[in-house]
Amino acid sequence: MEILRSQAKSSGPTVTPTIPLYRSAPALEVRLEDFELFAIDRLRVLKGISDGLSRGKKPDEMEKLVRDLWKANMKHPISSEVTNKDIISHFVLRLVYCRTEELRKWFLSIETTLFRYRFQLETSDVQRALMAEFELPYKAVGNVEYEGLKDKLSQVARSIGQSLPSGNAVFYKVPFQEVPELVATRRVYIQKGHAYVAMNQVVSLVVTQFRSHLSKALVLTNRKWTSMIREKESDRLTPIVEALATSYLGPDYSQPKQFAEISLKDIDQVAKSSFPLCMRHLFEKLREDHHLKHGGRMQLGLFLKGVGLPLDDALVFWKSEFSRKVGTERFDKEYAYGIRHNYGKEGKRVDYTPYSCQKIISSTPGVGDHHGCPYRHFSEENLRAALGKMGVSSRALEDVIDKARNKHYQLACTLTFEAVHNSSCDAGVNHPNQYFSDSQSILKAKGNPVA
Repeated sequence: MEILRSQAKSSGPTVTPTIPLYRSAPALEVRLEDFELFAIDRLRVLKGISDGLSRGKKPDEMEKLVRDLWKANMKHPISSEVTNKDIISHFVLRLVYCRTEELRKWFLSIETTLFRYRFQLETSDVQRALMAEFELPYKAVGNVEYEGLKDKLSQVARSIGQSLPSGNAVFYKVPFQEVPELVATRRVYIQKGHAYVAMNQVVSLVVTQFRSHLSKALVLTNRKWTSMIREKESDRLTPIVEALATSYLGPDYSQPKQFAEISLKDIDQVAKSSFPLCMRHLFEKLREDHHLKHGGRMQLGLFLKGVGLPLDDALVFWKSEFSRKVGTERFDKEYAYGIRHNYGKEGKRVDYTPYSCQKIISSTPGVGDHHGCPYRHFSEENLRAALGKMGVSSRALEDVIDKARNKHYQLACTLTFEAVHNSSCDAGVNHPNQYFSDSQSILKAKGNPVA
């Protein structure tokens, strides 16, 4: 945690317990176990928010989502430790997401969104306290000025479907350029270059300050982290930090627990009904070419293991395909070992886990490879054809293509799942084996599961 302590400053306001402003890193000793676990819990919140935004949830839906995600993931057995967990997890993820421009952009956007909704959920007193913490150079409009503008302010309020609170409402007079989103949506009264911002709109002011501070802090953190890497002072933290950026937070599906073993006689039907596009593509290419390169064998092979294909059947399945192209003897000599190895029966006897969506998306297939994520690696024309073959309707197909085009690959897969199964998937697709498991659950409920 030295890098966190090194960022601490001797001066600055005391952070409010309800919503820390994360101006300086905590001078705390943190166990490596908590270092990682706290970050993972916060990451669940951030990824949930990212998925909600990608799905186009409305502000009131996002507010509920943030509240539920925070309650589910950021509580602590000891109530006094909740704030520490909040602060520590934020600064750990700064290390994780400061390292590239793409990572910084994502973290900045989602952390700012989290702060926005947490601020809105607070009382007016806490909101004013937070404004004081930011030391914003704005004062509330005085009674005399307020009375002179009351009619104008009422007109603006009515135009956006609101009304002025009874009594003397609190407004802040700020340069209009500092609240561009309020100006653009005509939610403020402007006079002589100043915008009159109601107390229930000050979130725009505070969020602008928060985002600006965090953006600068991420750049500084990256410089410190890069310096530590050069000086080789981060040996203990580097593996954790690098893993967190691409971490999968769900079950590993190393052992199929919910459904019976897949029968070889049913595997083609299962592939058609319950395989996600990435695995369906590999399966069809294997049937077509009777061969897959190493990346494809690993991705499909571990998936099949996870959905319940026993080792003996796996050997029969792969041998029946590969022997058509390379012959039985070569299969036994060059390929059978790898299949047994994946099932933990050779080498170090490690029980390898199926690949998560994040791992598949981040792969880099080369010429002749068929592994990877179709929503990322397919051309739009090929993706349209593949989705049409899966039975995705033309209307749903356009939504899927749009998400893939905007790099929301897992959401594109989720929308495909929903279109194919005519059922919602609120948790989103995060793992191919989760796709299969959820698909089989739906088919089972309808009375026609394959496995």
